[in-house]
Amino acid sequence: MRLFEGISREAPEVAGPRIGLLLTTLALTLIGFVMVYSASSVEALSASTPATSYLYDQVKYGAIGAIAGFVMWKAVPFQLWCGPLFYAVWMGSSFLLVLVAVMGSSALGATRWLVLGPISLQPSEFAKFVLVIGVAKLLCDIREGQMEPKVALALFFTVVLLPLGFLYKTQSDLGTSMIIVVGAIATLWLGEVSKRAVGGLLGLAGAFGMLSMALTSYRSSRMLYLNPWNDGADGQGLGYQIIHSFYAFSQGGLFGVGLGNSREKFLYLPESETDFVFSIIGEELGLVGALIVIALFMALLHFSLQVARQAPDLFGTMVAGGLGIMIVFQAFLNMGCAMGVFPTTGKPLPFISSGGSSLISSLMMVGIILSVSRASGEGAAARRRDDLRIMRPVDEAPAPRGASGGRGRAARAAAPAPVRARGYSQGRAVARPQDASRARRR
Repeated sequence: MRLFEGISREAPEVAGPRIGLLLTTLALTLIGFVMVYSASSVEALSASTPATSYLYDQVKYGAIGAIAGFVMWKAVPFQLWCGPLFYAVWMGSSFLLVLVAVMGSSALGATRWLVLGPISLQPSEFAKFVLVIGVAKLLCDIREGQMEPKVALALFFTVVLLPLGFLYKTQSDLGTSMIIVVGAIATLWLGEVSKRAVGGLLGLAGAFGMLSMALTSYRSSRMLYLNPWNDGADGQGLGYQIIHSFYAFSQGGLFGVGLGNSREKFLYLPESETDFVFSIIGEELGLVGALIVIALFMALLHFSLQVARQAPDLFGTMVAGGLGIMIVFQAFLNMGCAMGVFPTTGKPLPFISSGGSSLISSLMMVGIILSVSRASGEGAAARRRDDLRIMRPVDEAPAPRGASGGRGRAARAAAPAPVRARGYSQGRAVARPQDASRARRR
């Protein structure tokens, strides 16, 4: 209960979104633990490892992410991201991206992981929120007159576009690049940039994504999601994974086949514990379970936007709202890929898919959003203290009398009501009971 100490004493409009965000994140993370264990147990046993090996790693990463998120919430005020802290974290993130290009580890046909002794991480997961915060910082600097637009434009190219282009080129990661772009555009929208500019950026991002898929053979092959059975191998080629994802959803029905009873996790559906964990949710928990997960992500978006609305300044609004929208966009991108609505991108389902970097990064982003909410609560408490008045003596001026000698109705309506505070009555001091008792003692 210590986690909620102090929250309950705040105004409901401030504490409510924070508690809701905490509970929603906790629910999604716990669902992730259960589903990672269920989806990965067969694969772990086939690799001659304990059935709980994936679960153990997920819980370990969840603990690390919870600590990191708690530090972001309690020890790092979000305003620090508008200063030297941002550039320090940006330099570290950019250095890790360069290390991936130089000495990264390849898996599943992509070089996106960095292995440093016993530590294996995916730096692009952490670059996501760093670049989105960078967009918010530069826009705030322009709005507050701390930076000339030309200088801000040069910094935007250096701080945001250059790492984003480097990430896309060296790691061939269109999915993460598009997630960052959506988060950045959402940040600009929350920063009150004109609708025409935001719409133009969305159009450019969509056109870039379509060209990237059309001009690259292995990306254009992902368009098979429209008809995976027509992959040239009767569904046994590039369409195999999405077909078995369809099988998982079709077997789940309304209430699912039961937790732990999935058939597709018996090595039929590749990456069932990571990219396609939502398919296992649909199979084991059915449509009802899938809708609960969708509702939780919608709730996370709602609470994040509530925190953004109550933020003490524009920077807090952009940070909380931009990060919340980016998390939920990635979630719906993953779920859409599993259901055959979007081409397969290989992006994990936040909080639920197996993977340490994704879980830690997602919990850190929630911690930053909570930091904005914390500042909102402190600001509300300060405003309430400023509005508090203990004693306010008011002398009541005599009202003009009417023709009949009594007070006129208009005069009574216009006369200010006397303020009765402790120790004062109609502007005249009165003795308080404790003062009388002190006089008797003397």
